[in-house]
Amino acid sequence: MTSNNQSPDNRQLSPMVDHIFDFAVTLACWTWFLFGFLFFFSWAYLAAALFARNLELAFQRLNHYFFRIFFRLVRTAAPRQKFEIDKNIGDIRSAVVICNHLSYLDPLLLIALFPRQRTIVKPRFFDTPIFGWMIRKSGYLPASSEGRFSRLMIEQMESMGPYLQEGGNLFIFPEGTRSKDGKLGKLNQGALKIARMCKAPLYILQLQNTEKLFTPGKFLFNSRRKNHISIRLIGRITPDYCNNPPGIGQLEQRVREAFGAKESSV
Repeated sequence: MTSNNQSPDNRQLSPMVDHIFDFAVTLACWTWFLFGFLFFFSWAYLAAALFARNLELAFQRLNHYFFRIFFRLVRTAAPRQKFEIDKNIGDIRSAVVICNHLSYLDPLLLIALFPRQRTIVKPRFFDTPIFGWMIRKSGYLPASSEGRFSRLMIEQMESMGPYLQEGGNLFIFPEGTRSKDGKLGKLNQGALKIARMCKAPLYILQLQNTEKLFTPGKFLFNSRRKNHISIRLIGRITPDYCNNPPGIGQLEQRVREAFGAKESSV
């Protein structure tokens, strides 16, 4: 008689195999950050720094291509991770984009989706050698406007209006940190203030399950776990800024309603 139950040895071996596979996938993906940059992209950034007429645009596009390759590597190395990207997201231009935040992968995924992108970055990353210089030249904003970051924040905000009008996107995680339970937390109103100041539309995106691939607090990808990562456009707010400008509280309420409506339908 044959049994469908695994033997004790097989049950013990399976977690070990999964762990080894997760380690290999993690190593391959993060190795791209070092060697992919050094051997394939560093010369392109250098050429852009020397010859590009619009350095910010050139760096943003390079960032976009770099992370598109990264996610292609993730999808190839971890085929159990299924990605579903709303096709309408690729058409977003000249907008402030608001998204929930679950994993460190989230900003990388949005950079991979938007060829022209600005975002807000933690101040400590601006002090990182090479990387700090790159995010400055990419037009990214520091999360703090105090002290030595005040001048940089002023410069970026002064250029935000023309940047958005020319087709760029600013994406922000208004919760300011990753959600621990998947629910939308307290919203920082900075994104809403920028949208109103620049008279830009607000697009609302919802990410799901990125934290199941790269869990906060862990080093290894969960590459062997079946997972469905999705990012959907769940709302668009285009206020009449000229004749009936909304208050910040009204904009926040509409953002929360968009997430609430989506959450109640899944």
